[in-house]
Amino acid sequence: MDRLDLISRIEDARQLLYRMHMEYGSLLHPEVIQQSVVLDGLINQYNRANVGKMIN
Repeated sequence: MDRLDLISRIEDARQLLYRMHMEYGSLLHPEVIQQSVVLDGLINQYNRANVGKMIN
C-alpha cells in the first residue's frame, strides 16, 4: 500500500470514529473502541513505513 493510500485510509477511519462517537455518545461504546483500534493499527502501519524509510 502506498503512502497516499494509507493516509486516505487513516482519514476515512478517523472520520468514521468521529461519526460513531457522535452516534453512540461515548468513547467507551464497544463499537467505538473497535474503530479506535482499527485507526490505531493504520497509524502504526504508517509510522512503521516512515521509520523504515528513515533507516534505509
